[in-house]
Amino acid sequence: MAIDTILLAVGSSDEKRAEALVEAVADVAGPTGATVVLAHVFDEDEFGTLRDRLKDRPDEDPLEADQVARRNATVRALVDGFEAVGIKPEIRGAVGPRADTVVELADEYGADRVVIGGRERSPAGKAIFGSTAQDILLSAPCPVTFVRSQ
Repeated sequence: MAIDTILLAVGSSDEKRAEALVEAVADVAGPTGATVVLAHVFDEDEFGTLRDRLKDRPDEDPLEADQVARRNATVRALVDGFEAVGIKPEIRGAVGPRADTVVELADEYGADRVVIGGRERSPAGKAIFGSTAQDILLSAPCPVTFVRSQ
């Protein structure tokens, strides 16, 4: 199966694992020439706070999700990492429930692979707090690569 599009789901806590995420995606995208889409999904509260903080002038139109994503520190760190290995990713911002929105974006882009980062949790931690990564793993329309942080 050819891999044409890889969707990398980006979260705010992924900055510390940016290098591992870039490596995991570049290992596949580099040889295949796949398109890489960095998708940062914000919840409503996070998006509103960031959009207001990033607004340059009071009379300026509200920023769109793609604009907020492009200015996000985690996304910028990932873009720098990809550009260092010769990959120019597309950046996409979205607002909504994280797991559902990542799955919708994977469908929209016809992704051949979704890559997500995360940390290891105990079974009790998953039961109490839920797991966006687990929901994506179970619902994605394509294979999912999980990049675990140390």
